[in-house]
Amino acid sequence: QVQLVESGGGLVQAGGSLRLACAVSGRTIRGYTMGWFRQAPGKEREFVATLSWNGDSTDYTDSVKGRFTISRDNAKNTAYLQMNSLKPEDTAVYYCAAGSSKVRFGVADYWGQGTQVIVSS
Repeated sequence: QVQLVESGGGLVQAGGSLRLACAVSGRTIRGYTMGWFRQAPGKEREFVATLSWNGDSTDYTDSVKGRFTISRDNAKNTAYLQMNSLKPEDTAVYYCAAGSSKVRFGVADYWGQGTQVIVSS
């Protein structure tokens, strides 16, 4: 059984940083595109970032470009999202996803349960 478990969320002041981790068990993440999505209260889940299976290609939503960085450690079977210069509008539940390149469009083989990020002003 494949499981994705996010961690690293919490409460942070605006301008602060958090590093989210997505630990995968049951299958290697090698060969998978890894992605991060978020869902704010009352809003639909939205794309945040993806990282290709070979680490050569990244994609970010415009609102996080220059502030967030997605990475992966295949040896640890873990993906990360480094979030800097956080803003109150980044407040959301953050979800990790794994799959093909279609992850960019919200189509994933596996999803995590989410980790809450709250940014106070």
